[in-house]
Amino acid sequence: MKVLVSVDIEGVAGVTHFDQTSPGNPEYERARRLMTAEASAAVEGALAGGATEVLVNDSHGHYRNMIPELLHPAAMLIQGKPRPLGMMAGIETGVDAVMMVGYHAGAHSSGILAHTMNGFAFSRVWIGEHDASEALIYGALAAEFGVPVVLISGDDVLVDEGRRLFPLAQAVEVKRATGCIAGASLSPQEACRRLKEAAQRALAALPAASAAPPAPFGCRVQVRNSAMADLFSLLPFVERIDPVTVCFTAPSMLYTVRVLASLSAMAQSLR
Repeated sequence: MKVLVSVDIEGVAGVTHFDQTSPGNPEYERARRLMTAEASAAVEGALAGGATEVLVNDSHGHYRNMIPELLHPAAMLIQGKPRPLGMMAGIETGVDAVMMVGYHAGAHSSGILAHTMNGFAFSRVWIGEHDASEALIYGALAAEFGVPVVLISGDDVLVDEGRRLFPLAQAVEVKRATGCIAGASLSPQEACRRLKEAAQRALAALPAASAAPPAPFGCRVQVRNSAMADLFSLLPFVERIDPVTVCFTAPSMLYTVRVLASLSAMAQSLR
């Protein structure tokens, strides 16, 4: 059994502030260790649950956060960008189950460090009529590959959404949000213990994959300012709806992920 563990940093126990998510800060160095530890706990649980191969996808920011020498030695680590499948890179190799570790709630939610894909560029993202988080976007991408999401972890806001999106998945709440940059967290040791146990349970009986959204569908992106919309509208397939909202029609979630990643990369020119 082959398992993909996609790991973000904002939903990791003990992480509550932007400084902890950005290279160049002492707090980031600690946070990336916590991220690596939670990934290793999921790997250990997956192996105990019957996995014979585990891929770990470093899924935050520049995709170069986890510390390879501290990761569980049985895991294969995927790092670096650009890559067409983003936070689901590795799923194309024939994966049986996906685990989402350290995920966060979407933009316009009350979760800790909530955003969708690029907080600098995107104020809000909709897939069809659904307010889209990264869990929704990448869960739908996994569904296109016929792979179920069997575990999701993060704060209470993310876990509530995860239970709606993936009702048969194990959901691990490692902290509770009390503000955008405030919360009450389990100790890293307890969070890892719960993740290991949940990962093992998650593989006991794999659910069917979620249904992929029917294509084609519309994707709308509300951006941070009109300069972003000016930039994104240069692409001939992107339509401008109003001063700060653009949209495009997508034939698949893979197409959607690739376009959103391209817009995110373009936005760096306005920093």
